[in-house]
Amino acid sequence: MIFRQLFESVSCAYTYLLASRRGGEALIIDPVLEKVDRYIKLLEELDLKLVKAMDTHVHADHMTGLGALRDRTRCITVMGEQSGVDVVSQRVCDGDRIEIEGLSLTALYTPGHTDDSYCFLMDDRVFTGDTLLIRGTGRTDFQHGDSHAGYASIFDKLLTLPDETLVYPGHDYKGDTVSTIAEERAFNPRLQVASAAEYAEIMDHLDLPDPKMMDVAVPANLRQGLSQDEIEARGWSLTCTEARALLGRPEIVLVDLRDKAERARHGEIPGSVHAPYPELDENVGAGGLLHELARATGKRLVFYCAFGERSAMAVEAAREAGLANACHIKGGLDAWKKAGAPVEGAGGAQG
Repeated sequence: MIFRQLFESVSCAYTYLLASRRGGEALIIDPVLEKVDRYIKLLEELDLKLVKAMDTHVHADHMTGLGALRDRTRCITVMGEQSGVDVVSQRVCDGDRIEIEGLSLTALYTPGHTDDSYCFLMDDRVFTGDTLLIRGTGRTDFQHGDSHAGYASIFDKLLTLPDETLVYPGHDYKGDTVSTIAEERAFNPRLQVASAAEYAEIMDHLDLPDPKMMDVAVPANLRQGLSQDEIEARGWSLTCTEARALLGRPEIVLVDLRDKAERARHGEIPGSVHAPYPELDENVGAGGLLHELARATGKRLVFYCAFGERSAMAVEAAREAGLANACHIKGGLDAWKKAGAPVEGAGGAQG
């Protein structure tokens, strides 16, 4: 396995790059905007294809690199379903699996520091964001933080993991790089409490100043710009009403870009072809499934995903591959369901 822990000195933030092998797919956790060039260079050096970029929560002390990485690599951006970030193309909930070639992580919903905080568990290690730090915990006094929720996330979820589980935090201000669940249970001063009320008493009276970049970082991290807007301006989008009118038309191919877990959880538009987004380049290239459907049979590709981000990028990729009539459903299955359009299979609420 390839594992890199990368450090950004201004906000003392850690970013994690994961892959199962050189030349394979990669995933990055908590990227920082100012370091995106470095990430891209490292990906090139290791011959890795970035397929997913994830944030543990909306950061208040630095600008996220999610949007920039999406624009430069067409990767899938991932956050928890509670997040209001516009750039997110895949939203996960507690217990969901995030997979790339050879690796799988489990999303753990751990509110407290913020109401959208997640940790990500992978085999022998857990990436804890700001929920659990080395000999500390994330503050709970802004961004809908809640000290009681933080206690439950730490004591009822993280501290139930095996003692030897490695703890990789989102920040460290003392130079530490890794800990374990057993160490934090034994030596973290904020965890030497007998109740949620005692923990809340500590957290609610820290009297810390706001992060220096908070007023800039939070709004910027929430609104990074939708690639969907550019696609719509070029006339390559369909509204749900327009797309619904095309259902059953023989010249139309509806292409579902989501992964199997998303389809099982949320259902699909009737008549869809499943072509997962990570396989897009192969599918739209010469000889690929979607290329042959569009060029050999003259069919029009109509892409969709969960919220429209992946499908907007797919339209660009398809047109670059010469498939000039490709388009997508703006807002994805989320907008489709809200419009009351038909869905087959499992149909739980779409995040």
